[in-house]
Amino acid sequence: MALNLIKLCVGCDSVEDLEEWIAFRLDERRRNGEPVEQYHTTRMMPTRGAELIDGGSLYWVIKSNVQCRQRLLDIRPFTDEEGISRCHLVLDPAVIRTDWQPRRAFQGWRYLKAPDAPADLGSGNSGLVEMPPKLRRELADLGLL
Repeated sequence: MALNLIKLCVGCDSVEDLEEWIAFRLDERRRNGEPVEQYHTTRMMPTRGAELIDGGSLYWVIKSNVQCRQRLLDIRPFTDEEGISRCHLVLDPAVIRTDWQPRRAFQGWRYLKAPDAPADLGSGNSGLVEMPPKLRRELADLGLL
């Protein structure tokens, strides 16, 4: 059974914001001649890395709700310019929308077991994907999503 991570998506107001940011960063890396891959840098190295990259995902909390995920492809430890140990969580750039699941704010990331993770949006919820982000936000604020 895959193990996942959950993290706040600081600075994004919607899944669309996250997708735009990913596209911008990938284009920037392409223009700079860098490897075209998406990663998130974190200070703490997951101790259960093998379980995470064996089919796990990073679930993003946006505006107090888990709204999407990205598959975890690799975990690469490194030391930054200041000598601090960090790691890159290498992610599939494709953003997979999920059922919304309320979450309180927290720092860093947390492990998320597969049974506790929200389901991917299926064809039965395709209307939710097509719904304007502002309307989805208002319905979530009312507790209807």
